[in-house]
Amino acid sequence: MRVNEVLRERYVVSPPFEYTGARLWDMEVRKAKAPDLFIPTVVLPGAEKLPSVWRGRVEEFTRVSEQRLWVDRASAALIIEHVRLDHENRRAFFVGDARFEAPDGRVFTAGTGQPIFHVEHSVGGGGEDPLNLWRIVNLTEGRDPALMAAFDELAHDRYLRIFIEVHLREVLGRELVRR
Repeated sequence: MRVNEVLRERYVVSPPFEYTGARLWDMEVRKAKAPDLFIPTVVLPGAEKLPSVWRGRVEEFTRVSEQRLWVDRASAALIIEHVRLDHENRRAFFVGDARFEAPDGRVFTAGTGQPIFHVEHSVGGGGEDPLNLWRIVNLTEGRDPALMAAFDELAHDRYLRIFIEVHLREVLGRELVRR
């Protein structure tokens, strides 16, 4: 998605604003570390980010959160994601897991109702015309028409994803009005 194009065509932003690649990456990092704040329509309050480990310019941690199910938005389940932030290439990977033992000995088990999934969010394009890119793999036994329909709905949304709107309002202090 061409973020600035969508901002110009579908929003009134005050004061006026355009994203750079660096600012869009800042949003991705903040979202990875605080998903309950940046994706409140999906992640319920209280997401836990376990301590980070740095390997060069790559930051890794695990996050555990209660998330609304893609197919049944009224229900939620515990989701475990191992996060890898590649700051140099501006790519964020979220690798789902069924079970995780934290360094402090706590054991987390993913809930049911949501397939294990892997997601990549990244910032592409030029510095002044950044792209918000993402792809997802759901580990299912076969094709799931209900799951496909949920993602079709997301793909056809005319507006920016909620996390970009939250970043604009809460971090950058912009007012947004959808057209």
